[in-house]
Amino acid sequence: QVQLSESGGGLVQAGGSLRLSCAVSGRSGVFFPMGWFRQAPGKERAFVAGINWSGGSTVYADSVKGRFTISRDNAKNTVYLQMNSLTPEDTAIYYCAAARSYTTPLYTRAHDYTDWGQGTQVTVSS
Repeated sequence: QVQLSESGGGLVQAGGSLRLSCAVSGRSGVFFPMGWFRQAPGKERAFVAGINWSGGSTVYADSVKGRFTISRDNAKNTVYLQMNSLTPEDTAIYYCAAARSYTTPLYTRAHDYTDWGQGTQVTVSS
């Protein structure tokens, strides 16, 4: 099991930027595919972005493509989500997830992820 801790959320105006961080602990030196999801009030949790174990491959939801960038620094056991050109529709709780039992490099479905953080709130005002 790994522990995931998100940070970097907050309140930002439309058009602004935020960078979320996800610190991974519990399995030093072992790297997994990672992902970011979000859940807006009254909506289901939705995939945002995924990254393979090395950081060489990424995948994005269409709604964030071109605005968000997922990256990782394995030396720091941290995954990032850089969010630019934010809109009120990006308002949600953002969750970091790890796919420890992986058989493919990237995942977009929540049930493929084995570990989740507690989430960080992102609020974008108009």
